[in-house]
Amino acid sequence: MSSIEKVVKRSGAIVPFTPDRITNAIYRAAVAVGGRDRTIAEGLSQQVVALLERSTPPGHIPTIEEIQDLVEKVLIENGHAKVAKAYILYRDERARRRKERAERAQSPSGNIPWAKIWHVLDWAVTHHVHTVEAYNQRVRQGEMAQIIQESEAAYNEDIENAVELIAPRRGEIKVVIITGPSSSGKTTTTIKIGQHLRHLGVKLVTLNVDHYFFDLELHPKDEFGDYDFETPQALDISLINQHLARLIAGEEVRIPFYDFKTGHRTNDHTPMKLAAGEVILIDSLHGLYPAMTESIPDEQKFKVYLEPLLQMKNAEGEYVRWTDLRLIRRMLRDASHRAYDPTRTLEHWHYVRSSELRNIIPQIGTTDYIVNSAMPYELSIYRARLLESFQKWVDSYRSDPLRQDAFTRAERILKLLQTIEPLEGDQLIPKDSVLREFIGGSVYSY
Repeated sequence: MSSIEKVVKRSGAIVPFTPDRITNAIYRAAVAVGGRDRTIAEGLSQQVVALLERSTPPGHIPTIEEIQDLVEKVLIENGHAKVAKAYILYRDERARRRKERAERAQSPSGNIPWAKIWHVLDWAVTHHVHTVEAYNQRVRQGEMAQIIQESEAAYNEDIENAVELIAPRRGEIKVVIITGPSSSGKTTTTIKIGQHLRHLGVKLVTLNVDHYFFDLELHPKDEFGDYDFETPQALDISLINQHLARLIAGEEVRIPFYDFKTGHRTNDHTPMKLAAGEVILIDSLHGLYPAMTESIPDEQKFKVYLEPLLQMKNAEGEYVRWTDLRLIRRMLRDASHRAYDPTRTLEHWHYVRSSELRNIIPQIGTTDYIVNSAMPYELSIYRARLLESFQKWVDSYRSDPLRQDAFTRAERILKLLQTIEPLEGDQLIPKDSVLREFIGGSVYSY
């Protein structure tokens, strides 16, 4: 057991010292440069802890920055230059993002699709759902059914627009990629786009990239010690890229099979070969990650990006955050389909968000079309289903220094939901709605 018991976070909060987080950080850096031996990371972590114990004066509580300095020192002294570089770059990136958050009010982000947002905002103003007050007024006037119909029509129009861009290039496009951050509605959108394309005579074959996960013991872990399925390094990106190139060249490949119950991948499992005129359809969190499809010329790919781009201001005049919508969606989906406690979803969301900001959001500018999956009325569903839970989380995390991110998110969402008119049932929601992916009752199988 280490003699170091506490550390000081950047916020000034004093929290328990957890050596496993050092191991996880080193292993993640190793995975980023192709390493998969966790025992080496564990050995290096032990050296960091030993050095920390020797260098820490009695009574001094080390800071996160001090520990990170020692990690870099140990990596370099042990000859792991590439891992050290990856660790330093990740550390620098985190620092840059903290600075960006502080400066966000002063300058716009290049990762935000401003043109698309303008169209969504214009739609929201036209339909009087651009503020919570305007939305609630329509609901109180008995217009909920109309709001639902208008919202679903706008989403489906986005689907049709994407298909209309793909169809004229059917002889050129070899891969259609549906991508976006967690709980943006990729599965439903993939199904709908697939249906439209098939009606137009486009032959599709789905490549399930989940089968390309590395064995569980080779996965990087997040800072809580859970296996991290959110990072592209959890996937065998190079093998996906190789298989795509070979498939488009007319060759047969054997797709691996990943068993989520055992966490083990069987290679060369399922034969796959494209027939004449067939197009590969991919639904992936990391569909825009460059290395996944770098062997495919850009003109042979069509990339659809999803995000719930809700344009609605709360009572304080601030726009509802898209990430909060997706957090709630994932809570409901995980609880309904995966028997996963929504409390854990909330506690780990900041790590999901961090991975998105590193690996997904920066690629928005490379997409061919953006689909808005937000429904203004979804807030009413969440008010009815989760208001009491968010109150509980706010009360629970208020004084917990380890859960300040969870507290901040829960408090912000609670304040929002308290101002929204509720929708108690789901009878008005279409069975093919993208929201059914999260609340259940869909005509589609997920």
